[in-house]
Amino acid sequence: MRTECFAKMVGVAALSLASAIGLSGAGMAQPMHGIAMYGEPALGPDFTHLPYANPDAPTGGRIVTGETGSFDSLNPHIRAGSVPWQLRLLAYESLLGRSWDEPFTLYGLLAESVEVAPDHAWVEFILRPEARFSDGSPVTVADVIWSYETLGTIGHPRYLNAWTRVSGIEAVGERGVRISFSEPDRELAMIMGLRPILKAAQWEGRDFTQSGLDVVPIATAPYVVDDFEAGRFVSLRRNPDYWGRDLPFRRGTNVIDEVRMEFFTDGTAMFEAFTAGILSTMRETSAQAWATNYDFPRVRAGEVVLAEVNHQRPSGMTGLVMNTRRDHFADWRVREAMIQAFPAEFINQTMNGGVDPRITSYFANSPLAMQAGPATGRVDEFLAPFAADLLPGAREGYVMPVSDGSERNRAGIAAALAALEEAGFTVQNGVMTKPDGTPFTFDILLQTGSAENDAIINIYTEALTRLGINVTVSRVDAAQFRERRDVFDFDMVYERYGLSLSPGNEQYSYWGCASRDTQGSRNLMGACHPAIEAMVGRMLNSESQDDYIAAVRALDRVLTSERYVVPFWHNPVSRIAHSAELRFPDVIPIYGDWIGWQPDVWWVAP
Repeated sequence: MRTECFAKMVGVAALSLASAIGLSGAGMAQPMHGIAMYGEPALGPDFTHLPYANPDAPTGGRIVTGETGSFDSLNPHIRAGSVPWQLRLLAYESLLGRSWDEPFTLYGLLAESVEVAPDHAWVEFILRPEARFSDGSPVTVADVIWSYETLGTIGHPRYLNAWTRVSGIEAVGERGVRISFSEPDRELAMIMGLRPILKAAQWEGRDFTQSGLDVVPIATAPYVVDDFEAGRFVSLRRNPDYWGRDLPFRRGTNVIDEVRMEFFTDGTAMFEAFTAGILSTMRETSAQAWATNYDFPRVRAGEVVLAEVNHQRPSGMTGLVMNTRRDHFADWRVREAMIQAFPAEFINQTMNGGVDPRITSYFANSPLAMQAGPATGRVDEFLAPFAADLLPGAREGYVMPVSDGSERNRAGIAAALAALEEAGFTVQNGVMTKPDGTPFTFDILLQTGSAENDAIINIYTEALTRLGINVTVSRVDAAQFRERRDVFDFDMVYERYGLSLSPGNEQYSYWGCASRDTQGSRNLMGACHPAIEAMVGRMLNSESQDDYIAAVRALDRVLTSERYVVPFWHNPVSRIAHSAELRFPDVIPIYGDWIGWQPDVWWVAP
């Protein structure tokens, strides 16, 4: 049933394989108002607004959000520096824009049309003549080409991998840009459509790779940086002269006059700021805190609304990532022991009242998740050539261990001890000893400011102590945390991988071989596995939705059975407390509370 719903969402439920291929580009190429991986965009060229936006939303007001940590840069497109995370999303635009109600579809934004080669060997965009930067200057083909070449060569690692598959970029006429691929790639056209477009002239004579606060971005988005104080706040103001305010894609979006981001040393200080009315919205990830901490006076007075927003996106992976570049975590049996030793049910009950389910795989909670039991059909067919390289559970079926719910987790500790013994570890005088005779010690890297993570780690390290393992915890500030994480200077680290309903090329940067030694990549675990490479390749080259889903489910099996992460839990519902004057539409996109929803389609009631 859920797979059928998923097919409907991507617009191919009623299409045969032949027609799906034809609609997605096997016929004559032609300019379109949008593109879809499979089938056609759900919204026709005459659409008036996104289905989850309120076209009559009033303008005005402000929304104030909170973040823990600090920032020392306003350039979100390079590896150096710490940047407010929303800046890349609110202050920059791309040629195409994403509808969060369609996993595989993009619509024209800076580009009035997009055309894809019949064999997916190139993509061509035509700029809108009215597109402008915030200083009033026109967006030119030269700006587009400079942005792509700069980001693809010296930008943040998230841009680099896809650019290696580009063979050329050139101007086509006065407003056209064509990007050619080194080999046909169905998804690459969409990835190229989502690159931020920068003003080339702003960076003349400057080193783009250097972080800092001296360059306030000139961009094309509805918001501009209005004011900031290093490490304390950033204020974005709605640009009254924004070039695209009348576009159907923008109707009912970005109507709040000011988006202000306040920074705090830790989560406790941020929550206190919300209860005091300094912040106007707060996301709560702990079900226990949601049930117990939100009965303060402003809630009882009706000044704060408690909203629960359902979604259909994958759980992703949140937990403690083990760095397989370290010798002791290179052995999968040691990683299995770390998972077995984690008293998941006890911690979940302590932190969440047992409400939120544990993460069981990377794409859990979605139609892309691996199915229970042995692999069958196309999934098993895709995995079979790699049987010799797959760990136990990949084809047979892998299930996360379930403890007895107690802090001692006797069965889990026993299973962990057995796995370590199988890997050649022994206990000598109460100390877990590695095969080389040295004590088994490792460090967990955390960013300061999260009381929730601190509580989890305290319980977990106690469990590991019962195994004779000496664990240290390094708690560092945001800048140090990012620096160490980017160069993989950790044994185990907390991380959250948010995964979408349309996974593609970005999977290479998460766990592909090329990203294993690329500093700044998301491949924190150091994954490099032939089956992972092959499954991502199959995803990108699938000619049907069924094969695509089978490839993702196979990838899910490999990633989960490789035991790279000690998983926590996920929230199948988003919990948002917000000031009563803040409103959002009744129609919720399938992604729910996700990037591009708050503050994009919210408004302030007059």
